[in-house]
Parts: sequence; structure tokens; C-alpha cells
Amino acid sequence: MNSTSPIADLDLRRATLCQLLHWLASGRVQARALSEAYLRAIERINPQLNAYVDLRSSLLQDQAHMADRRRRDGAIGRLDGIPLALKDNFDVAGWPTRAGLPGRREPVEHDAHVVQRLRASGAVLVGRTNMDEGALGAVTDNPHFGATQNPHRHGYTAGGSSGGAAAAVAAGLAVAAVGSDSLGSIRIPASYCGVYALKPTHGEISARGLVPAARRLDSVGLLARSVEDLTVLLQVLTGYDADDARSRRRRVAFALPDWDPGNLRVGLLPDLSAVGVQSEVIAVFEAAMAKLPHALGDRRTVDFDDWDFARTRRAGLLLMEAEMLGTFASDLADTEYPVSARFREMLGYASRKSAADYAAADRVLDAATLKMRRLFAQVDVLVLPTTSQGAFPLDGPVPDSQADLTSFASLAGCPAVSLPMGTLPNGLPIGLQLVGARGSDLRLLELASVCAATLDAEPAYPVIA
Repeated sequence: MNSTSPIADLDLRRATLCQLLHWLASGRVQARALSEAYLRAIERINPQLNAYVDLRSSLLQDQAHMADRRRRDGAIGRLDGIPLALKDNFDVAGWPTRAGLPGRREPVEHDAHVVQRLRASGAVLVGRTNMDEGALGAVTDNPHFGATQNPHRHGYTAGGSSGGAAAAVAAGLAVAAVGSDSLGSIRIPASYCGVYALKPTHGEISARGLVPAARRLDSVGLLARSVEDLTVLLQVLTGYDADDARSRRRRVAFALPDWDPGNLRVGLLPDLSAVGVQSEVIAVFEAAMAKLPHALGDRRTVDFDDWDFARTRRAGLLLMEAEMLGTFASDLADTEYPVSARFREMLGYASRKSAADYAAADRVLDAATLKMRRLFAQVDVLVLPTTSQGAFPLDGPVPDSQADLTSFASLAGCPAVSLPMGTLPNGLPIGLQLVGARGSDLRLLELASVCAATLDAEPAYPVIA
């Protein structure tokens, strides 16, 4: 590509966030031209993909115009001019926060904390992405706003509940996206759509202004087309927020990663099939591990006989359903715009449980913390597939086990990264998950970067040209 020639729309949509920042800084592309390239793609592709459920072109162009003006004036933010997508459960002033529900139509007054950070960094907010109803699901087949299609194969799920965000990133309809992850809602769609995802340490990014699913589990999650892009987003969004009861004040600032690759202790589960991982996923996982003898060399089998992955997932789900009874009380009572029968039934399940049942589920979080402490006294990183299966048809049965392998990091409050590790026999992508101790977010991202460079397993973005 000639350094002075115009950059084609497809190349703009293929580029990573870091590459686009370089082109914007050097004047190769203007923010408005970049946003218009994404808008053209969204107008053409989104009607079939259904990644976005709220898009306001004039506001997008205004934001891009202001980003160009700031670059001319010389006072720019870290993400100035970068088009980002936002899951439809974060407050954006002047927009309704629908959270995948039909009756939430009034605009909110204040930005969520992450939206404040994104605006301050100069990011261009493209629009709101589709999600499961109330964030209670992992399919993004919303009865009110439709299903998001997997960009790799029409008729297949993009995962959830941040499925619209993951599909938008994979299909080149956003440079990156911000979503939420309570039991795997960022990592599951990342695995199914073949993109990179980070669930940070719980409380590392403020969740103020996020419609809660379960506040003890909710994390702001990040989706992008490279590990380096995740690192930039994390550094922009992290920080203590005194107005968020669960915001995490660091005793020391983020430091450079300090793992010694030669002494990295890698934990592996003894038998993936015993915890419900499908044989074709195990085959891709073993092939990926065979390519990583140097990055993941000192491998140790870790004892998880005392840990029931399915029980953990069910405990987390009960905590979500019970809290949602309060969060969505007005939605459940809305007869003009009723919620779906499935959503009502799931929350009704929690209403029939006792306080003792809730307390028992809550104690699983303490057990996860203790398990995490014991685990990371023995190893530095836990490595396993992100999901037990790949994407499945939207018109078929929904596996109960989608969040089994992601729920441990959620309940333990650990950071976790999902990166593409290969393709299944049917050609669909599947993810590799790295889980670290609380606070090891940058270390985990550095390791993910090394693994990603070796595996070279991400699809050719954008998945849909």
C-alpha cells in the first residue's frame, strides 16, 4: 500500500485499533472518513447480521468531526477518532438503556462511568449492540430485537449475552467494543466469533451505570481484534471510582508484566472430557497446546476434583436471577410492553427459592476465592478452552454448559482472556482461555499476546467483507 494513497474501506475495517491510531496520528486518515467507512459497512451488513439495535448516524458524524478538530488543535485523547460499539446495557446520556427489554424507552440523564472515560479519551461511540434479554442468556436471540447472526455462518449463534458486540467486532462494524461479563458474557461470544476478549479483575473497571445482572459478578468486558488493542482499552478504562461500591482501589499502579517466561507455571485440567468439553474442542485445544511448548512450557495438572463446574455456573445463575427480580421489577409488571415468557420463567424460578438457597449460592463465591488462592499458589496461569462447544444453530437446542468453563473466573473475581486458538471441523472458530490471579491483568495480556503470535489462529477480519 502506497504511504500517500487513500486507504480503502476494507483496509480501514481490517486494521486493529493500534494501527488506526497510527494512521490517525500521521494524517493518513481522518476520523470522519474512518467513521463514514464504518457507517457504510453497517448500513450494508447490519440488516442481515443484527449486531446493532440503536444507531444514530448524525451523532456519530458529529463525534468524528470533533475528533478531527481536536487533532488539528493538537489536544487529543488516547482514543481520539476510534469508532467503538457499546452493549445496550450501559447508560449513555440522551439514549434509552434498554438492556434487551421492550419497555425501557425513556432516555437516561447520565453517562455510565465507562462512557465518561470513552468520551474523555475521544472515542467515537458508533451505537448500541444487541444482547440477550436482561443479559440473561448466552445466545443473543432476543425476542424483542431479533437474533444476532454469527458472522462466520448465518443461522448460528454469536454467543451472548454480548453477542452483538462480538459480531460487530468480527464483522468489521466496530474497531472494538465494550460489553459486560457476569458468567462469561464477553468470553463466550469471543470464542464463537473468533475475536479477543478480556474480563478484567472484578472491580478493575467501574460498573457504575451498567444495568446490574449480579453486582458481585458483573465486570465490564472488552472485545477487540488483537491483544494489544485490549491492553489500550484496559488502560483507558481502568481506575478507582468512589461512586462504585465494588470499584477496586489498587495498592500499586499497573506495572509492567514481570512473569519470567522460563519459569511460568501452567495449570491444566486433568480431563477435559470429564467436565463436558466436546471431543472436537479438545482436539483443537491439544493442537494449540502442542504449538506452545515455549510460551506454556512448565505444565502441571491441577486438582479440580473438589470443583463442580456445572454447580458453579448454576450458583452464579441463581445469584443473577435473584438480583434481577429487583432490578427488573418494573419490567416484569409492565403489561404494555411485556417481557418474554422465558425471561419471566427464569426470574420466577428465583422467586420460588428461599433465602437459605440464595445464601448457599452466595457461599460458592467464597469457595471460589479460596480455590483461586490455592490454585495460584501452585501455578501462575490456568489454561483451558473458553467454551465446551463451538457456535450452534439458532434453531437448535441451547447447551446448558456454555458458561461452565467461564464461570470459575467470574465467581473468583479473576481476570481472564479469550483468544482464538483454531477452528473446529465445521470451520467455526473456538477460543483458548487464560485465567490469572486477581490483579494479574497486564501479565495475562502479555502472555496472551505471545500465545496469539505463535498460534496465528484469528480469522481474516472482517469476517464479512
